[in-house]
Amino acid sequence: MKMKFKTNKSYSKRLKLTKKGKVISRKSGQNHFNAKESRSKQLAKKKTRSFTLSSKNISRFLPSN
Repeated sequence: MKMKFKTNKSYSKRLKLTKKGKVISRKSGQNHFNAKESRSKQLAKKKTRSFTLSSKNISRFLPSN
């Protein structure tokens, strides 16, 4: 009997897998203590961040995607 991997819920809430296999996440530090930051920094944080995650890690943490 083959074991099934469970989806890591913390990863699935933070990361999104696109059709082409890119991993997209939200930039950190957006929630509070933003009053002193410059406008350009605030706008830069609103953009999504894409990065590469090896296919081994993707299949380990997000098996259902």
